[in-house]
Amino acid sequence: MAHEITMLGTGNAFLPNGRHHSFAIIDGQHIIDAPPTAVKSIRENGIKISDIKTIFITHLHGDHIFGIPFLLLERTYISDRNFEHPLTIVAAPGARARIEQVCEIAYPGSLDKILAHINWIEDTDGVTDDGWSWNRFEVNHTAAVDPFGYTFTSRNGAKFVHSGDSGPCDPLHSAIEDTDMVIIEMSVPEWVPSKEHHKPSDITSISAKYPKTKFIITHTYIDSKHSRSPAITEKTFPNHPQNVIHAEDGQRLIWDGSWKI
Repeated sequence: MAHEITMLGTGNAFLPNGRHHSFAIIDGQHIIDAPPTAVKSIRENGIKISDIKTIFITHLHGDHIFGIPFLLLERTYISDRNFEHPLTIVAAPGARARIEQVCEIAYPGSLDKILAHINWIEDTDGVTDDGWSWNRFEVNHTAAVDPFGYTFTSRNGAKFVHSGDSGPCDPLHSAIEDTDMVIIEMSVPEWVPSKEHHKPSDITSISAKYPKTKFIITHTYIDSKHSRSPAITEKTFPNHPQNVIHAEDGQRLIWDGSWKI
């Protein structure tokens, strides 16, 4: 059985030209985060919102969870009016109250019914109905938003890591040691004084350390290569090793014994 990850968005919070906010979908069913551009991204890729079974939350910044009210609104009033399609949200303890607060601010009272139908999971490990095992681990980002990465493993051996928003840190490096593909953020250019995001030099360093691992860049500050608009921050891609792929919105990653980009 083959598996497919679609990069529904690859931009950072500032929406570089030609990119939606960063998030991905596994096998057309499980999304990693739900940014403000989620509904548009999902529809543009021909996916029904009611087909989404799981939302994995990496952390609570707005560009990662502010799409949840819109997803729930769409399901409630368009694609799942009778609440026939189960939905699970996997998030760290404490995230539920904050996400429900965001939903109440966005649409007071309108999402109460669907929120009551959601299956919330706060465990650090689990398995989806179709056999994806997952493990959530802490990463290096703003502590106030409970930052985590995830390792995913399918029943038939597909495996990958999602860094969430994270700068270099031992837990993420340990996860990368044990996988052949990582979806990793590169949110800031070299001149930004931040240790809570990966810069181009960080990607160069870690990808050189693990030359057999594919590094899929997301949450980038660089405009899409297809953009014809004036640069927001940057249009030029760094000269990274060959195992680094700068993903574009809509890009598909296929596993059929190994990952193919």
